[in-house]
Amino acid sequence: MAQKRKPEPDRSKPTGRAKAGRLGKLDDLTVTSIDETAEKVFDTIQKRGKPELSFPQRSLANVTYDKRVGHFKLGRGRKERTLTVNTVKSFAQTLKLMALSKEMVLEDDFATKREAYYVSKNWGDAKFAEQPESDACMDDIEALFSLRGLSRENLRFYPEERGGSVGGELIVIDRDSETEKDVRIDCTAFASGAYAIPSSVEHLRFETKADFILAIETGGMWQRLNAHKFWRSHNCILVEMSGVPTRATRRFIRKLADARDIPVYAFVDCDPYGISNIYRTLKVGSGNAAHLNQFFCVPQATYLGVTPQDIVDFGLEDATHKLLDVDVKRAKDALKNDPFFQAHKEWQKAIDQLLRMGVRAEQQALAKWGLNFVIDEYLPKKLKETRKFLP
Repeated sequence: MAQKRKPEPDRSKPTGRAKAGRLGKLDDLTVTSIDETAEKVFDTIQKRGKPELSFPQRSLANVTYDKRVGHFKLGRGRKERTLTVNTVKSFAQTLKLMALSKEMVLEDDFATKREAYYVSKNWGDAKFAEQPESDACMDDIEALFSLRGLSRENLRFYPEERGGSVGGELIVIDRDSETEKDVRIDCTAFASGAYAIPSSVEHLRFETKADFILAIETGGMWQRLNAHKFWRSHNCILVEMSGVPTRATRRFIRKLADARDIPVYAFVDCDPYGISNIYRTLKVGSGNAAHLNQFFCVPQATYLGVTPQDIVDFGLEDATHKLLDVDVKRAKDALKNDPFFQAHKEWQKAIDQLLRMGVRAEQQALAKWGLNFVIDEYLPKKLKETRKFLP
């Protein structure tokens, strides 16, 4: 029995934004960029040449760090994909994903990574065998168009993970997708709940008179501070990172900090992972995602704690854990290979101190002195000395 095929949509009747005749600036740039790339490929083929696509190399070896720029900047390293007999499938897949992106922009729709993978099952010989294959292709496309100032979200490929929770002195202005009217969300009015950062935040606007944003590593610490309304007594906004912050969380913090011109303080565990992965990614980005750092890092962030010196100053020595081999390796690698830590002597000194001490401390170690010691003593004292925060 012949397999039933999905009927082709009627392209003469565009929907969503296309039907309404409204493309935003970034939407228009996305469509134009895809069209120009496709036309270049087509013109080369017409001239019997070998079309190629050039993608930025995504690695720590292809980034530079300048304090004035504030984030890892993509270097000049490139990799080319030329249309040959051996690459015809991957080349076709790349173009098909671009076509899907353009279609979603025009129809004001989106797809998750998983959905994009399954869409390809209708592409015949060009379909992806496994999702990692489609993810890698999507990453290449994002890197390609990042050179034009576009992110994956602009291409309408949304991450499946949601952003962190938000509480405090903030009004988020969202938009109703049907009426396009503003929806005002008061982050102080969720009782025991919280506002959850959506997967795409580009359309959000903000109203706040908060003095700072406190980005918190763990959900448990965020819950404690939010439940006790720390944001009220210190006029701030609390954002949960839940480990390495998602793209949406980083972009949310960045947009909010830029829009309202307020500082960002990071409150994470005192260990090599918290320092060199969680905090470093928040502030300057990463090597593998260097093409995105201009959008998703928070250069104005500084490191409130927990610091190695805090272990001494707050008497936490007996509430620490021994550094594991992987911790030591990560710390030494940060000192040797990471441009961010190499640019800041303050961080080199702090990491050296941590290695000499041979221990790590969690945020929750502060509970040694009482469940609310962090609220009553630690944070108020630290916030009086913001100039001493690590960069």
